[in-house]
Amino acid sequence: MSQVTKQEAIRGAFFGAIVGDALCLGSHYEYDAVKIYEAYGQKPIEKFMSPGEMMGGQTHGIGWGERNYHPGKKAGGTTDYGDYNIVVLEHLAATAEPVRPFSVAAMIPHWMNRLENGWGSWICTMTKETYQQVRQGVSVENLGGISNAMAIRHVAAHGYYDDEETLADVARKAMFTHKDLTALAGGEFFARVTHRVINGVSPSDAIETVAVQIGGFIESKVAQAIAKVKEEADPSSSLSQEKFSDDLALTSMAKLWDIGRSEPIRVGKASPTEGTLPGAVYIILKYADREDALKVALQANAMIGGDNASRSIAIGMVLGAYKGVDAIPVEWREGLDQWEYCDGLLNKLPLLAS
Repeated sequence: MSQVTKQEAIRGAFFGAIVGDALCLGSHYEYDAVKIYEAYGQKPIEKFMSPGEMMGGQTHGIGWGERNYHPGKKAGGTTDYGDYNIVVLEHLAATAEPVRPFSVAAMIPHWMNRLENGWGSWICTMTKETYQQVRQGVSVENLGGISNAMAIRHVAAHGYYDDEETLADVARKAMFTHKDLTALAGGEFFARVTHRVINGVSPSDAIETVAVQIGGFIESKVAQAIAKVKEEADPSSSLSQEKFSDDLALTSMAKLWDIGRSEPIRVGKASPTEGTLPGAVYIILKYADREDALKVALQANAMIGGDNASRSIAIGMVLGAYKGVDAIPVEWREGLDQWEYCDGLLNKLPLLAS
């Protein structure tokens, strides 16, 4: 692999996450991987699509029903996961001189303004709840609700802070709408992994060492993902013979939830960290050694469906850091609505300002 500079790795982490998210806009919350495959011409996605494009304009969010989840967006735009990372980037770029500790209180007015003025994406329950809490005067320390969804929002912070402990703290603070410990631990896990990859550690080594360091729930879910990668790669396993092996691998890594609707939620593909984290780790580890790792991993993730946008942030930031910004296909750079806008903001961050 050609040597990736630290600045290229930081840019790769940010844009890998945002491009990966944009690639999921068309299929976000569609839980039927076969439907996605057929809709996209029986081949991996190659271009950005508008919400539900090729699938009748809606996706099937189990438990939420058929709908357009991102009504204000078009091809080349981002889901709410990408939006949140851009909001954090805007805040960091506006507070880059002098460098200062990350403050949720300082960011909230900007976050409120963005939500109130043409957000365009799905607004999750925790975002709505936290918005109301702010309006009611709840203190910053007590904001958020009990959601176990992994909502990584801190990617831009890798261009602002160069200390792993600080980045772990920022990852948790940026998820201020969530109180669930597994969700917060998931954000911290990927912050630590990405920081180490930016500084020259391979994704597999970073994932394994950080998992052991954090321990508990995180270590068990990473071990599960590593075992699943080995199972899928074993020619004698039934999983390896399956046409939609990645889809089945992710579905198998978390329980089913029967929520009293027409069908149970396949948690391995849904938002909860217990499925999202091992799913992202599985995709990263399966594709990391390929020359075109970033591209094929983001494609594979989008094709699985479910809450693929959540996984895309983690996958894109780790493999983007590993392969560098130049690994992003030219057509995706040119097709991303806010590439130039975000690039200009990245240039203001301390570790990227030339």
